[in-house]
Amino acid sequence: MTQPVGTTAERVGTAAGGLALALLGLGLYLGLVVAPPDFQMGEVQRIFYVHLPSWFAVALAYVTSFVASILYLVKRKPSLDSWAVAGAEVGVVFNITGLITGSLWGRPTWGVYWTWDPRLTTTAIMLVTFAGYLVLRGFLEEPEARARVSALVSIVGFLNVPIVYFSVKWWRTLHQEQSSPQTVDSSMVTPMRVMGFAFLLLAIYLMSRRYALAEAEGTAEREALQMGTAHG
Repeated sequence: MTQPVGTTAERVGTAAGGLALALLGLGLYLGLVVAPPDFQMGEVQRIFYVHLPSWFAVALAYVTSFVASILYLVKRKPSLDSWAVAGAEVGVVFNITGLITGSLWGRPTWGVYWTWDPRLTTTAIMLVTFAGYLVLRGFLEEPEARARVSALVSIVGFLNVPIVYFSVKWWRTLHQEQSSPQTVDSSMVTPMRVMGFAFLLLAIYLMSRRYALAEAEGTAEREALQMGTAHG
């Protein structure tokens, strides 16, 4: 008997999802109840505990898509294309989350929801690129061509990830530099770390589920093509 598609990924993903749920509950309690408000921004700073972890998840998801895309071009294995699309799709979800929470945070601190700041602009470009990746896949019907072209888009799109990271160092920007345990108050470090790990595990769970779905869709598509060829 053959092992069901995605079984290993689903087991790992389920474990990651359960742990993510527990850490999310703990992290939200620590961030919203235990940690004190920021001495400058007050209570609005608490959105930080969702905003920053969202970008951790974005990085993991886009790295997954990038690496899987490179490996696909080398090995041409459909399962690698499944991981690439899983990473891109989950990355887009967290990319949107990061931009929305950033805008909500920006309104009371900067006075506007949006400004064409280098950090915001590069993250918006990153979102548009990977959203375009997903749209492009819908227009390409031939599986191998779709996987090959999508892989190239993912690789090019990933080039913007380090630009986003270093944008606050390379240009003058309203956005603060990257937060770390060295740049925030010690009382905020634990909830930041807990929420960071929670979002990383949540991204793993979501990617594992999307991977399993992509594998099932790919199997059905290949079977349909084979049947069409046989009947032709």
